Amino acid sequence: MSFKNLYPTKEEKSAYSIPYESYYALGKRGIIYDIDNTLVEHGAPATPKCIELFEKLRYIGFKTVLLSNNREERVKTFADTVGSMYIFKADKPSQRGYLEAMKLMETDADSTLFIGDQIFTDVLGANRCGIETILTEPIDPREEIQIVLKRRLEWFVLRSYHRKEKRKK
Repeated sequence: MSFKNLYPTKEEKSAYSIPYESYYALGKRGIIYDIDNTLVEHGAPATPKCIELFEKLRYIGFKTVLLSNNREERVKTFADTVGSMYIFKADKPSQRGYLEAMKLMETDADSTLFIGDQIFTDVLGANRCGIETILTEPIDPREEIQIVLKRRLEWFVLRSYHRKEKRKK
């Protein structure tokens, strides 16, 4: 069975440990982020560390869009705090939000990076649009039951992905 559309391009421990300057040097100009459990714990406000990250990204030259399935109140408040564009009720993994995000940033799939913590929403949607994906570990392992169930399915996808990556080496 092939899980190719579910495989991330790369995995990182955290959105805060990514070598962003390297991606800029490779031609990336826009970054689409998931919020909950990627940048902060689920439902948490933007932290000083998160605000500092977005300041750094602007300094490097990146444009950013927060892409969330959450309500506007949650997403707008977070986006205003970190100084980013945003799309709420994105219906991930639908391609609509990803395409809209690239339009807002004036980027295309080749110059865009997506960063998120879930395979079946974040990675799948970005991959369907041809966007390079970075899968991060969830910040908080305590999650709602429907996400816990998805994480169990993700384990099978990641096992297949890791086997494929091992064969490459």
